Amino acid sequence: MIRVLLADDHPVVRAGLRGMLAAEPGIEVAGEAASGPEAVAQARAGAYDVILMDLRMPGGDGVAATAQIIASSPGARILILTTYETDADILRAVEAGATGYLLKDATPAELADAVRAAARGKTVLAPSVAGRLVTHVRRPPRESLSARETEVLALVAWGRTNAEIGRALYISEATVKTHLLRAFGKLGVSGRTAAVTTAIERGLLPPPGRDR
Repeated sequence: MIRVLLADDHPVVRAGLRGMLAAEPGIEVAGEAASGPEAVAQARAGAYDVILMDLRMPGGDGVAATAQIIASSPGARILILTTYETDADILRAVEAGATGYLLKDATPAELADAVRAAARGKTVLAPSVAGRLVTHVRRPPRESLSARETEVLALVAWGRTNAEIGRALYISEATVKTHLLRAFGKLGVSGRTAAVTTAIERGLLPPPGRDR
């Protein structure tokens, strides 16, 4: 019997996952957690074969919880189960020691197969996630944005004009343009919208208004 710990801050999501897995032979939902710290405590207190971990939860995200669990139990099998699939999210999860990375649009059969594979120690990745990892590995390294360039792009993302950005950062409008042009070059784009979109995709900027 594969003992599973569900870690997700939404009770409805946990109930849905519990129902899906309860119908699968050989899989038992043996515990639940509603936050990152609770997942860490549960993982240390119980004997679980696989942990299904949400990416964003209160009190500490799934990646931080994964890193803490792996630090104390290197053999833990943790599957990230989330709606987010940015390059930065995926890489953080893999670097933290996650066994796999699934999206919440997975079918019940795909989820059950992933749990069984993870329990055997296999790496499990949603097809789109695997594609992103391959693309990232093949992509030539790019120069990172400076702190000021990041600040300027963040204000662009909020719809501020160059003049408004200059006033907010106490720099001239010409300096704002210089920072933007440098950012464009580093990101390989030619415009403000593309720069913001690319920076968000690479995890250099959070999407405006996203709180989870």
